[in-house]
Amino acid sequence: MPPPRTPGKVLRQRLAELRGSAVPPKALDARALAALAANPGCDRRALLDGAGVDKAQLADALGSPSAFGQSQFAFMRGNAFEARVKADGGAELLRLVHEKLDPGAEPPAAGVVPDLSAVGPEGRAARTALALREATTAAAWTLLDHPMLALDVAGSPAFLEPDAVVVHPDGSWTVVEIKSFPMLDGSADPAKVGAAARQSAVYVLALEEVAARLGAGPEGRGAEDGGTVPDVRHRVLLVCPKDFSNLPTASAVDIRKQRAVTRRQLARLTRVEDIADTLPEGTCFAPDLPAADLTTAVESVPATYAPECLAACELAFHCRDRSRAEGVVTSLGRSLRSELGGLTTIGEVLAAAHGAAGDPDDPAVVALRRAAALRSEALRGRATPPTGRPEPAGEALPEVAPCR
Repeated sequence: MPPPRTPGKVLRQRLAELRGSAVPPKALDARALAALAANPGCDRRALLDGAGVDKAQLADALGSPSAFGQSQFAFMRGNAFEARVKADGGAELLRLVHEKLDPGAEPPAAGVVPDLSAVGPEGRAARTALALREATTAAAWTLLDHPMLALDVAGSPAFLEPDAVVVHPDGSWTVVEIKSFPMLDGSADPAKVGAAARQSAVYVLALEEVAARLGAGPEGRGAEDGGTVPDVRHRVLLVCPKDFSNLPTASAVDIRKQRAVTRRQLARLTRVEDIADTLPEGTCFAPDLPAADLTTAVESVPATYAPECLAACELAFHCRDRSRAEGVVTSLGRSLRSELGGLTTIGEVLAAAHGAAGDPDDPAVVALRRAAALRSEALRGRATPPTGRPEPAGEALPEVAPCR
């Protein structure tokens, strides 16, 4: 008899069927995880990312291509800047870490850069964990260039590759994020810094899982055997070009708030296997299927669209069209949705504002009717000036339709 299949193998087979047996999985990176954590109520993104579906190809096949992504020029410029930062065994990078985060430690004379090459993401993650253990006990500056970290996301493993992780002489670990946007007079674009902080928070969470598994006691004992869990620093180093040059400069960024939010949001994600179990038999997201079949498959998974998705998800245009067609209030923004209580569609909101529906004791309904009354009063006042004289010909305001 063949050996029984473990739940992990069953899940991987199920996700491969959803993706398409001949379609290779797309790796889930920290940028995608940060966007996923920002919208934990979207089962569609959680399932597609967990199954490794290429959402850009899927959007093209659905007829709603997205402009989301990085330009080739920016990609090449970022790679060139990162290579400069890590040149000479990472001497400049280690100097910046020492200057900005650990000035009391011994200056890094010559850092250690271990070889992290291995077969497959699982092999690289295991090799990274071993290198972290060795560097922690060595009590020397160590630079891990593009390590591989594993993080459990909704029951499915995600393999993440930060730009660098530095191990300090005291055994603590620091995440380094290298970006190509400039730092002008010591400050950078707050929106871009915030995105980098959220991305770094994902790496810190993954490192904390590695630290909890490894430990770093004097005899190299694991945490489960009484060893000391390594300290993952919550201040990351953001390295950017200085002013308009290609010279690197850096700033320490405290990501404790982003870490707490990301951890809470990832914990709220519905497990991927639970979402997959609700789908009809034979559901598949292979991009070579007919557009009608793909649309049916995508629409079988609930989505929660918000305007913020336009900057974070390749399927945003498709989901926006569906959300607008259904009149969902969330398409106007999460802040507005939170203020409308049980009114979930634009039709319900307009009916409540005009007095045709809605609980009169509901504070949201009361506010809507008051706003509608003020609007009507303002329109009447504009049509009839306070002097009592009629509006000149051609200047009367037309009737304004309800805003949708």
